[in-house]
Amino acid sequence: MPTGLEICAVLAAYALGCFNAAYYLVRWRTGQDVRRLGTGTAGARNVGRVLGPIGFAATFALDAAKGVAAVSGARVLGVRETWVAAVMLAVVSGHVWPAQLGFRGGKGASPAVGAVVAFTPWTIPALVAGGLAAWPILRNATTAGMAGFVLAPLLLWATGRVTAQAALSLAGVAALVVYAHRSNIRHQSARRPQGPDEAQSGDER
Repeated sequence: MPTGLEICAVLAAYALGCFNAAYYLVRWRTGQDVRRLGTGTAGARNVGRVLGPIGFAATFALDAAKGVAAVSGARVLGVRETWVAAVMLAVVSGHVWPAQLGFRGGKGASPAVGAVVAFTPWTIPALVAGGLAAWPILRNATTAGMAGFVLAPLLLWATGRVTAQAALSLAGVAALVVYAHRSNIRHQSARRPQGPDEAQSGDER
C-alpha cells in the first residue's frame, strides 16, 4: 500500500506534468493556442515549427526538466522504487492529458526522456542503441525513436544495468509514450514505401 507521502508525490508529479511548456511559450510569444497551429499538438516539435529552433530547444528542455524534477524529487523524499515508477507515469500523463487544458497536451516524449534518464542514466545509451538498431528497418525518426523507447528497458535488463522490476517500470513509460504517438505511427506505417511485389499485388486489388 502507498503511504500518504507516495500518494502526494504521484499527484504532484501529475500536476507538474500539466505545466505544458509548448502551450505557454506559444501563448506568451504569439497569443495563440499551439494546438491550433502546425500539427495541432502541444509539443516541442510543433513549437519548433511556430517559434523556430530556439523555441524547440526551450520547450524540450523545460519538458524534460519536469521528468527529471519529478523522479529526483521522489527519491529525495524517500519514495519507494515501485512508486517512483508511478511518479514517472504520472508526470508523463500530466503532459499528455493536462487537466487545465482540457486533457489535450503533448505526446510525452520530452518529459519521458527526462524521467527515465533521472531514473537511470544508462537509459541514454540504451535509447540511442535501440533507435539505431530500428533505423535500418523503419527509416523514420519518429518510429525509430519509439522503437528505442520500447527496446531500451530490454537492453538495460539484458546487460544487467537494471533489475527486472526497474525494466518493467521503464517499459510502462515506453508503453505510454508509444500509445500517445499511435497516430504518428499509423501515419508513418501507411506511408511506408511498397516493394515491387506489394505494389503489383495492390494494383491487382
